[in-house]
Amino acid sequence: MRGVMIYLFGLSGIINVLALTSAFYMMQIYDRALMSGSVPTLVLISALAFGLFMFHAGLDVVRSQILHRLGARFDKTVAPDVHQMTIEMPRYGFSIGESLERGRMVDTIRNFFGSPALVTLLDLPWMPVFFAFVFFLHPYLGALTLAGVVVLALMTAMTELLTRRANRDVSRAAATRSSVAEANARNSDVIRAMGFSRSAIDLFRKANDDHLRLQASSSDITRTFGALAKVMRMILQSAVLGLGAYLTIMGELSAGAIIAASVASARALAPIDGLIANWKSIILAKNAFEKVRETIAALPDEPSLMNLPDPKRTFSAENITVVAPSTGTVIVTDVSFKLEAGQGLGIIGPSGGGKSSLMRALTGVWPVLRGHVRLDGADLSQWAEDSIARSVGYLPQDYTLFDTSIARNIARLGDPDPEKVIAAAKAASVHEMIMAMPDGYETQLGANGVNLSGGQRQRIALACALYGDPFLVLLDEPNSNLDPNGEKAVSDAILSIRERGGIVIVVAHRARALENVDMVGIIEDGKIVRLGSKQELMKLRVGAESQPAKPNAAEEHGDRSKTEAPSEPEKVAS
Repeated sequence: MRGVMIYLFGLSGIINVLALTSAFYMMQIYDRALMSGSVPTLVLISALAFGLFMFHAGLDVVRSQILHRLGARFDKTVAPDVHQMTIEMPRYGFSIGESLERGRMVDTIRNFFGSPALVTLLDLPWMPVFFAFVFFLHPYLGALTLAGVVVLALMTAMTELLTRRANRDVSRAAATRSSVAEANARNSDVIRAMGFSRSAIDLFRKANDDHLRLQASSSDITRTFGALAKVMRMILQSAVLGLGAYLTIMGELSAGAIIAASVASARALAPIDGLIANWKSIILAKNAFEKVRETIAALPDEPSLMNLPDPKRTFSAENITVVAPSTGTVIVTDVSFKLEAGQGLGIIGPSGGGKSSLMRALTGVWPVLRGHVRLDGADLSQWAEDSIARSVGYLPQDYTLFDTSIARNIARLGDPDPEKVIAAAKAASVHEMIMAMPDGYETQLGANGVNLSGGQRQRIALACALYGDPFLVLLDEPNSNLDPNGEKAVSDAILSIRERGGIVIVVAHRARALENVDMVGIIEDGKIVRLGSKQELMKLRVGAESQPAKPNAAEEHGDRSKTEAPSEPEKVAS
């Protein structure tokens, strides 16, 4: 974009030179046409001035259109990369609101390209043209104009010093307000159902009030100095007229030169005046540009990876340690296991034990602090994204459907392959449900599949994980929203993955999802405390249950009613 900006700088120079047309026209009218009383001279001067004015207007239109297209070009070039970081940032502990704020900063910069603020900056370096013209008319008038510019420049510097911190606080407050608003929108059902909308609105109101207060503080400073600058320009213009009249009386200046000096001095001060008036927009654009530049700089370089053959043999974790990206707290420690093709691992354990964190690490969503996650012996970082797309399926707890058709949701937003889409839907036992919809697989889901039940959304998400028969499938609580038929579909899907030579890892609290796995791992406090075949663990459990219990007080006193066998619900709870 540097070449375009240099071109615009030169174009702005021509526009600023043409802005002297009105000053020259005034001089010629007063000093030539009126003094000679010649109508042809008046007509000729007016026609020439009209042509220059039209040329000036045409160049101004061209400049504004170029700036608008330049903003669109910037957006088109930068927005996809910034959006990539928007996707990546939540993985590293940033809030979704803060991540989305980076995308809005691109909008800020694009709008800045078409705003008067950038035009003011392009005109600013050409102020010496008007100073030279005023100095040419008379040195005293030039010195007076220069003094006015110095005063306005000091006011601009004061505006910058007083608003610098305020503008940073405004940006942080805007990000906080966005985070609160998004959290309320995501939890709208819960808020409505449990009747705490007033508290949610109060939370937003507080964040919004903080934002408005800081914004008002910054705007007050800008508006105050803007008003003072406007008054100073009016005073200076009047002072130039007064001084010009005095010089005319003294015979050192013509009558036409008075008007020309007034017009030129006002035009010389216009960029400074515009700078103060648009200072807030300039600072916001500057801060946004710095954030976008930091975001682009943080993008990881695309590694040059060799295209490895799709994995078909093993998946392993080697002493991996995982920390929470937002806090740095260690969540999973020294977890190791190895699975061969056709095996299924069920992971169980108490809530908060690290099961979902482990799954995020196994998929590469969270980077591991130590250790390695390997597919067919190659670290996960060595696999190209295309290979991962073909070889890995993942169903997290809180999967969000996209605002597009069911077919594209299942096909992971790519061009749907009908055979693969239908096969994945049948594997998730959701084909019949989809076909019962008015538009079948072309049914538009809306935002997060709002028209579907929780179980329907989860089964479509399961079909997405199974699309293309990936070698490795990771399912985190896949039956949390499902009825018995849905649970059977999950169990059948796990069996089919194993039968075709894939590997499946399932996190579950409900035993139905684990009936077709052959290995079970128990995770507690971020560590796998027991790992083995499901049959071995069941034998250990049965052996533990068969050990004679120590007689309790009721048995010692012969109260047999207190020592009856546990009921079926008690067994299930155990």
